[in-house]
Amino acid sequence: GLMAHPALEGFSRPAAEWFSTTFPEPTPPQTEGWPRIAAGEHTLILAPTGSGKTLTAFFWGLDQLTTAPAPEDKNHRTRILYISPLRALAVDVEKNLRGPLQGVRLAAERLGEPFNEPHVALRTGDTPADERRKLASHPPDLLITTPESLYLMLTSRVRETLAGVETVIIDEIHALAATKRGSHMALTLERLEEITDQPPQRIGLSATQRPLEEIARFLGGFERTPDPLAERVPRPVSIVDTGIGKELDVEVIVPVDDMSRLGEEITDAAELDTEASGPARRSIWPSIHPRLLDLVKETRSTIVFVNARRLAERLATRLNELALEGENRSAEAEGTSPEAGRELVKAHHGSLSREQRLIIEDELKRGTLKGLVATSSLELGIDMGAVDLVVQVESPGAVSRGLQRVGRAGHQVGVPSRGKLFPKHRADLL
Repeated sequence: GLMAHPALEGFSRPAAEWFSTTFPEPTPPQTEGWPRIAAGEHTLILAPTGSGKTLTAFFWGLDQLTTAPAPEDKNHRTRILYISPLRALAVDVEKNLRGPLQGVRLAAERLGEPFNEPHVALRTGDTPADERRKLASHPPDLLITTPESLYLMLTSRVRETLAGVETVIIDEIHALAATKRGSHMALTLERLEEITDQPPQRIGLSATQRPLEEIARFLGGFERTPDPLAERVPRPVSIVDTGIGKELDVEVIVPVDDMSRLGEEITDAAELDTEASGPARRSIWPSIHPRLLDLVKETRSTIVFVNARRLAERLATRLNELALEGENRSAEAEGTSPEAGRELVKAHHGSLSREQRLIIEDELKRGTLKGLVATSSLELGIDMGAVDLVVQVESPGAVSRGLQRVGRAGHQVGVPSRGKLFPKHRADLL
């Protein structure tokens, strides 16, 4: 058959064949990650979105599950544990695994090789009680769960079903590392280690994480020592850093000639801001609005980040009003009747219900909405898919935050991330 890629060495024939016929070649995280994972090392993988992180983490373990018969003892049945900080991501992962499993099964049938169908199950806060009971009596080979659900499992009799866990995969580890939730999960992992036959292999995944050494130490934790006062030794973790080189196309736009004059009292009636009470002051907004409107109109989908909910609401309203005025003017010039005002953009922030946020994100994905004016409520939002441009009004306050936001643009491999930054005043510009 085909000469398999060296990274596929050690995989079963069906797995290697399915992968080689499905993908042109392994991505860098797969090439560098699989040998480490196969060697049983704790591994932290940094890789950009769209580089096959899920397969990087799972493929070796899945291959083990499909080639070895399941253990007789049901308490040793669950061998891979996948922890996701977001419930929605857990559901995505379950979907992402169906394709590879089906593909490898078909390849095994063609090659006449044995294939054991692994049972994959999901347990989150949304899982109904009767399903949870079923999981306890018939544990899956691979369990997808959240830090909180794993904690509850370890605190109940169900923990006995986790004695055979060999691999723990933690996705989006950067979202946990710096938080109390992450400290709690670190403790949960040590409690898991108390009940497993052997210390499980830990695999961490993320698209944005720095400093890597720090996150690796969080992933590995510390070796158990008989003497509680002895110096703690961190478990060794291999770092696979393939997170380099997302090309950025970033522009800082100052829409006024002289920022130092902002805030001066205006004497020229043409520049009056009618909404302001008290003496009129020179505002940057009348200059920002039209530029923003142009950017939104000429781009397929845009996210405008602002730093406050009230501003998100006001800016969305103003952009929609301006767009409507423009449509009415051009309709007048052409003697046609203006279109009924369809919203160009919508505000997206933490005060909206989760349902509303999902509906709005969906409208952007489908293209019925040209843009969102968002606060950081999107920071952890699921990969928005095809966002072409990210605009940041005011300084995001931290380089990492700015990079993370601009990084949402151009998710396809090889497409640079486009970002435009509008400073509001001179300190912002700095």
